[in-house]
Amino acid sequence: MAKDRNPDPRKAAGAPQGFPEQQQRTPGSEAAMSPRPDFGERSYRGNGRLVDRVAIVTGGDSGIGRAVALAFAREGTHLVISYLDEHEDAEETKRVVEAAGRTCLTVAGDISEDAQCARVVETAVDRFGRLDVLVNNAAFQGRAVERFEELDAARVEHTFRTNVVAMFHMVRHALPHLQPGATIINTSSIQAYHPNPSILDYAATKGAIRTFTQGLAKELTGRGIRVNAVAPGPIWTPLIPQSFGPERVSEHGKNAPLGRAGQPAEVAPVFVFLASDESRYVSGEVVGVTGGSPLA
Repeated sequence: MAKDRNPDPRKAAGAPQGFPEQQQRTPGSEAAMSPRPDFGERSYRGNGRLVDRVAIVTGGDSGIGRAVALAFAREGTHLVISYLDEHEDAEETKRVVEAAGRTCLTVAGDISEDAQCARVVETAVDRFGRLDVLVNNAAFQGRAVERFEELDAARVEHTFRTNVVAMFHMVRHALPHLQPGATIINTSSIQAYHPNPSILDYAATKGAIRTFTQGLAKELTGRGIRVNAVAPGPIWTPLIPQSFGPERVSEHGKNAPLGRAGQPAEVAPVFVFLASDESRYVSGEVVGVTGGSPLA
């Protein structure tokens, strides 16, 4: 009985401890991963903490975005998820949200473009007449490189436009619809604190998101809108097999203090906390979900 009450954090509940060698092309597909990530379908139980709220989750088709969408739905939230072109993954997210009795609208397109960000916000407001939570989660992570010179200009610009510039666009379009009590949650990364040179463009954007979050909070908290970020560590998402070689994939997360990679289902509850009234005195913070690695 005691073991059930206090599960060993070195073991992921209901998920494998290791991963077979595999590789994918960008942007990656959760449906093609082996094993599939645990996004909480069998484990997450809602407690009515976000009843009848409306949330946008960018990159909501898979990985952490899907886990957040599911958790929000089971807490009572209606969802708009944006994604690039991973239609099969997006339909699975829509399925689990609707199974929770909530509405889920999907919007495909490239949020590195300002017009697409406007379209995502307009979809939410046109359908629901309001917006309560904005989760800026979508990100591009390119293939790991061996030398800095391999990070060409086109890739660096694309990474920053998708990961950072899009956040400026999303917030600018969302702000007219966010009332006091609304929340913005951005996805940073442990890479903001401990950058991997092989994906330095991605790591640099995650550092920028940390700064963006803390700076934005200084202004918007005074308007009654809280801004926070979550900084995941080695989580099993489609970014991994599409960014690293097969051998690196099989070792993913083993260097974390807990000895394993995390699952999206283990990250989503932090987003729920930051979106809920339970965190009403929290703004400008970056919360790490890293398997034991300190952020600073």
